[in-house]
Amino acid sequence: MKLTIADAGPVSPLPILRPPAVPIADFGHPPSMLPYGRRDSYGRDPVEREVPAVTLENERLRAVFLPGLGGRLWSLVDLATGRELLHRNPVIQPANLALRDAWFAGGVEWNLGTTGHWALTCDPLHAAWVDAPYPVLRLYEYERLRGLVVQIDASLPPGSPALVVSVAVHNPRPETVPVYWWSNIAVPQTPGTRVLAPAAQADHFGYAQRLTTVAYPGEPDSSYPATWSEAADYFFHITSDTPWIAAVDAEGHGLLHTSTSRLKGRKLFGWGTSPGGARWQQWLSGPGAPYLEIQAGLARTQLQHLPLPGGTTWTWTETYSPLALPHPDAPYDRARAAVEAAAGTLALAHPSLSEHAAGAWTDRPVAEAVHRGSGWGALERRAGGLPESSATPFPDDTLGEEQTPWLALLEEGGLPGEAVCVVGPRWLSLLRGAADWHGLYHLGLNLWATGDRSGAQAAWGRALAERRHPLVLRALAESHRIGGDDAAAAVLLLEAHTLAPAVRPLTVETLSALIAAGRPADALALVDGLDPDDRAHGRTRLLEAQAALAAGERARTGRILEEGLVVPDLREGEDALDDLWFAYHGRDSELPAAYDFRMSRPRG
Repeated sequence: MKLTIADAGPVSPLPILRPPAVPIADFGHPPSMLPYGRRDSYGRDPVEREVPAVTLENERLRAVFLPGLGGRLWSLVDLATGRELLHRNPVIQPANLALRDAWFAGGVEWNLGTTGHWALTCDPLHAAWVDAPYPVLRLYEYERLRGLVVQIDASLPPGSPALVVSVAVHNPRPETVPVYWWSNIAVPQTPGTRVLAPAAQADHFGYAQRLTTVAYPGEPDSSYPATWSEAADYFFHITSDTPWIAAVDAEGHGLLHTSTSRLKGRKLFGWGTSPGGARWQQWLSGPGAPYLEIQAGLARTQLQHLPLPGGTTWTWTETYSPLALPHPDAPYDRARAAVEAAAGTLALAHPSLSEHAAGAWTDRPVAEAVHRGSGWGALERRAGGLPESSATPFPDDTLGEEQTPWLALLEEGGLPGEAVCVVGPRWLSLLRGAADWHGLYHLGLNLWATGDRSGAQAAWGRALAERRHPLVLRALAESHRIGGDDAAAAVLLLEAHTLAPAVRPLTVETLSALIAAGRPADALALVDGLDPDDRAHGRTRLLEAQAALAAGERARTGRILEEGLVVPDLREGEDALDDLWFAYHGRDSELPAAYDFRMSRPRG
């Protein structure tokens, strides 16, 4: 199908050593995002192009999936009314909201891994039709951070008023693995949109504080997200044996999501009405397309992981259906009871929603592949980490250039070329005998992924003794920066940048390190020597403006702000633009709307 899309671009050659940032430490918080690299090579110039799509349809609903973009459920249309039940974004515009940077708003996103938008949100998944009596679409992939196989079976049984999605998460390893899952459902937000769930309390998170248990909907009534002053999360204390959440507009039309009991968590997220919230909405979806998210997860909040034992598969079933609520503005308890009754009727009418039927198609073999995902599952199978499976096959013909060096390590004992990162127990074992710079570099990455920071630094030190390579210099620099030694990081990154001046992510890290180390003049000298395209990038111009201000070159900062500063990869919650503006103009100045991405309303 044709969509207006800004491509996320190639993956950065610099793997992510930093752990994901979460407000509260929890069991299962990973030491880094290894083996993944950033997806940060996008702009803000979308064009219309063909995007792979797979459609399911029965007499009542039409569902469209995007297997090339994380398997996103992009559209769900009620055929009786023609209503789109999801926020079908008019543009796929990447922005820096995911664990690997690039993320886009809209549809239903599947999230496996750790707190945040998952690593594969912009990556292709395998897609195939299942050997079943009616069309069942299977989306699946090997998730490399946790070493898990995720399987999503979607179907529209004949006559069903609900899209049925059965999920299976399999741990092929012998050891217990922390698991995290949230289905993030974007729906349109109108002035009268109301969100209901079977809960009288929720854990509230407002970006300026930690979790606080509050009454829901409380006073003022929080069930109307369009009235919130600020962006917020509400994690509901669900009381129903059949968990559900619903969003309806002022006329009572909307979406009902239910699930079997394993998927017990429910959440509401809204951007609020602050200038920053409005700016984020426009940034992600363009003008006139506000949305909110209703979500469903394995735990109560998104700060928690659950232990998935070795050799174990967890399954559950979700449904997505139209909802018509006769009195959407009724007192909350009355409106909630009406949705509860609708959810109960749906469960009684569809045996596929019962606990014993969850994962009914899990072991069925696939019949026909319709889209290829990555070759990482095939590599792990060849390494002995994944068993053969007709339900989730990872065939050899999916192996590609990224996997070729690692096949050589498996079969010949050496790692040729400059391979992308792979981590895991088998690979760590194979790399322990490495003596060349390349093998030692990857040994360090594998040790870092286990949390052995000193071992990783030692491996990288040995690698540098063999060759002063920019990848090794950068890895060692990042380890120092994470450890709080900005000065050492800046020295190493400057050397790395001299060896690889055309790698833009390395340029960004070097400039950031120089500023953090109190060397803004050196940062400006580096900017002055950049290729024009790299210098014109929004992130580089932001760093140039920050360095100029720190170096006392205020006019240089002023010119950049006056010309207009657009930073495509501005992070969610990042305050760099407003900090820069106020540092230059003073706190009493008015922040332009184009620079206001504050998640909380500024205090008077």
